[in-house]
Amino acid sequence: MKFARLLEIVGNEPVFETELLLAGEANPRAIRRQLSLWTKAGRLYQLRRGLYALATPYQKVKPHPFLVANRMVAPSYVSRQSALAYYDLIPEYVPATTSVTTARPAAWETPLGRFDFRHIKASLLHGYRLIEVVPGQRALVATPAKALFDLLYLQAGADSPGYLRELRLQNLEQVDLNELRRLAKTAGEARLRRAADWVVEMARKEAVEYQTRQKQIC
Repeated sequence: MKFARLLEIVGNEPVFETELLLAGEANPRAIRRQLSLWTKAGRLYQLRRGLYALATPYQKVKPHPFLVANRMVAPSYVSRQSALAYYDLIPEYVPATTSVTTARPAAWETPLGRFDFRHIKASLLHGYRLIEVVPGQRALVATPAKALFDLLYLQAGADSPGYLRELRLQNLEQVDLNELRRLAKTAGEARLRRAADWVVEMARKEAVEYQTRQKQIC
């Protein structure tokens, strides 16, 4: 296969898998060898075994990290710090794309960024939705309440008021607090119920402070 032919096939795809090129009478061994050569030549990025993206000079579509994360591991969805930052619930820049999965935990450092995956049990693999993160690219992302719950669930000491203050949570009106409490209760861990109660209290204080500022402006 010529590289020009590869561009015809995958040029509009943010990422692609080897199987996309193996239709018809293609020689799997020859295709994989060619992909390896193009990767070494800097024409392709190998994100994991069997998953590729065109290198920057050849990209027609820049892959969004959330879409890449979904394709790196399945089933998975973007959650925790990345989802919280996406919803502007925390002010910090998040250097890695964080996801949860029922597969084994893993981390990849790729030319498109770092991708971290934490394991959760199958009964907790819910609370996400398909979002158009940029025009033409959609990804599975946790709801605000589920992203916060996943962080609390996977973080030791998350029921500490000090830890929650360090998160500098903001814009908590976006979080369905009843859903957060329900998730914490269903998980059956006292520490999660305590953490949820602290978040509810922080949201209450944030709302009071906002109302006070509005009155002062008026």
